[in-house]
Amino acid sequence: MRRCSPSALAAILFLAATIVSGAPVKPVDNRAIVSRMKRVPVESRALAAIGYSKRLRALEIEFRNGAIYRYLDVPRSIHKGLMNAPSKARFYHQHIRGRYQSLHVRRRER
Repeated sequence: MRRCSPSALAAILFLAATIVSGAPVKPVDNRAIVSRMKRVPVESRALAAIGYSKRLRALEIEFRNGAIYRYLDVPRSIHKGLMNAPSKARFYHQHIRGRYQSLHVRRRER
């Protein structure tokens, strides 16, 4: 059985709700999520912290400017490569940016 990405699952649920109710349903904005993924600080001029979920195959990157993004369907090898890269910003630009679907992550309110 193949797993759905979070965005594909949201689209399926939206379609099912529309069919069942017979009325248009406003889609949930899944482009900005709140994360509970643990991120570890890293040495980089552009990246502040990195997290990875093996279960979700999701990579989260917190940037120095405060933005946080989750990248979907990222192989574990990419996460390991990023963590071991001498220049994490360069690795990000060469191997992650523009290659994986991403979602904006909102900061948790405390």
